[in-house]
Amino acid sequence: MAAVEEMLLGGPRVFTRDQAVSELDIDPEFADEIWRAFGFAHDSRDQPIFTEDDLSAMGLVIAAYRSAPEGQAVAAARAIGQTMSRLADWQAYRLDELDRDSGVDTGLGQMAMAMSRVQTLIWRRHLAAALRNIDSDRVPDDAVGHELVVGFCDIVGYTSLSRKIGMDDLNALLEAFEGRANDIITDHDGQIVKTLGDAVMFTVADPVQATQIALELHTLTEQHDIPPLRVGLAYGRVLTRFGDVFGEPVNIAARLTGSARPGTSLCDAELADAVDDERYFFKSIGSLSVRGYRHLKARVIELNRDHQPTDDAR
Repeated sequence: MAAVEEMLLGGPRVFTRDQAVSELDIDPEFADEIWRAFGFAHDSRDQPIFTEDDLSAMGLVIAAYRSAPEGQAVAAARAIGQTMSRLADWQAYRLDELDRDSGVDTGLGQMAMAMSRVQTLIWRRHLAAALRNIDSDRVPDDAVGHELVVGFCDIVGYTSLSRKIGMDDLNALLEAFEGRANDIITDHDGQIVKTLGDAVMFTVADPVQATQIALELHTLTEQHDIPPLRVGLAYGRVLTRFGDVFGEPVNIAARLTGSARPGTSLCDAELADAVDDERYFFKSIGSLSVRGYRHLKARVIELNRDHQPTDDAR
């Protein structure tokens, strides 16, 4: 295992935390904040923990954030640390499973390095796509946030179900739900913000595409033996920050999801008004009284059964 670790780290650990602080010429308290934000608060100060490559990378990060607003570097480190920690936990379990599988001939180190290369490839492609999206959606400097559809989709009765089935069956259910929901959302130019066990949160730039996603998600119940789902969508101005999304549409979408009946999708009036497409019908159900909103206007998203597609749309 030590050989695999050194291979992943790119060399031996040669610098302690104090030595790294001295080499990088940074404030020790700031270094501790960054280190804790990355998720490594419990490493010893006296043991070598940094490689030569680590020090070079940290130097670039610190140089980039020296003139940034106070707190931005720590916030960025926290976002990176939380994301990579979760990914690494999943990868470690998967690598361990493969390493113990007698049918797999590839060594642990080779599998880990292959996973690292694939991860870098996927990250580069996602980063390139994200930069394109930012450029195309750029707003004036004095504007705050941008308009997106925020959606939630959750499994109805998940808590009760999780008590009745075994861990293997529960894992298979969540894998199927997350994987197939991801396929539907990304096929319609949406983006997964995060998965929440029995739920996924996503964003979509185009209200029409979001509407189609809301309807297609329910096919998972019909076609893939997944329990009934509820979907909630809200459209409006949001703030995207370190991979997460904030703003009133997030709160409204969550409330609508909790209010939706099993097998249905709810949206707010703003989304319904933004969709000019005869394929869809938005049925008014009156105002909802939910936490934070006493009179939340909601619509049920349905296919318009009376719509006759044109020859071009067939």
